[in-house]
Amino acid sequence: MNSEITYSAAGVDIDLADEAVQRLAPHVRSTFRPEVLSDIGGFGSVVAIPNGYEEPVLVSGNDGAGTKPLIAKALDRYDTIGIDVVAMCVDDIVTLGAEPLFFLDQITVGRVDPDRIEQLVVGLAEGCRQAGCALTGGEIAEHPDAMAEDEFDLSGFAVGVVERANIPSKSSVSTGDVLVGLASPGLRCNGYSLARRVLLDGRPLDQPAWAGADSSLGEELLRPSVIYAPAVLEVFSELEVHAVAHITGGGLPGNLVRIIGADVEIRVYPSKWRTPEIFDRIATEGPVSDGEMQKVFNLGIGMVLVVPADQANKTIEIAARNGHEAWVIGDVMAGNGEVRWVNQ
Repeated sequence: MNSEITYSAAGVDIDLADEAVQRLAPHVRSTFRPEVLSDIGGFGSVVAIPNGYEEPVLVSGNDGAGTKPLIAKALDRYDTIGIDVVAMCVDDIVTLGAEPLFFLDQITVGRVDPDRIEQLVVGLAEGCRQAGCALTGGEIAEHPDAMAEDEFDLSGFAVGVVERANIPSKSSVSTGDVLVGLASPGLRCNGYSLARRVLLDGRPLDQPAWAGADSSLGEELLRPSVIYAPAVLEVFSELEVHAVAHITGGGLPGNLVRIIGADVEIRVYPSKWRTPEIFDRIATEGPVSDGEMQKVFNLGIGMVLVVPADQANKTIEIAARNGHEAWVIGDVMAGNGEVRWVNQ
């Protein structure tokens, strides 16, 4: 007679998953806002809409970190990749003026490792604190056979709230507006498949990123994404914002075209900002063409706000107060819905 088989023997260890959840609770609770009405361990997150809204609208967005987790795995460092996942989500919804309220994660693993899962949640919690939203729950899913024991995937979604009347529209962007770009010191989460193909071709992660670099290649590639949400919300609260674009996959051309109508066009002036060295290295070592670089990477601009020209300096001041370098990087003119790259 065959002996009984258990879920653990089949590859899913419920006891380890329970241990992981218990270890995560303090990190999660450290992010709670006053609006959070539920606690860890329930079947759903309960969050009240903040007071003061006349016609509140909920805005949501979900994302992951692309292939950047492969760098975390190679370095055996998991405490920052959660920041990236939060950044990708909250910086999407803030383009509509939405204040991030709460975030939920999805951690999928080949085998539960409580230490590693705790480190992943350390990053998620830090990202939520930076964004001002609550980490209210998530899911730990163990997928034996579908994934190797040391594999993991991390994703999540954010929910925010905005006054309906304050949501920007494409029709607001008009001739004479200018583009204020907020600096991104590194890749954030986009273009890693191409960056890894170019930069990791036989090069160890513990060596300098390039001659004279202050960081190793691994540190440069694992640099956490900047979270722009608080700065963008401050601009929305103080100034007239016509549009906001989060510069992710597709680069500046692919994301700016999403925020304008068919009667205007955007001119982008790459000489107006400082491009981080890592992009130059990818372009020259690939080699990768200028057009491909523009299409794949943010090239040093992680967020763009379209504002009236007379409010550009104030926008830059608000960005600086929040720790972001910023520049006027383009303008809006009559056109046919295109984004033009203008080299001067």
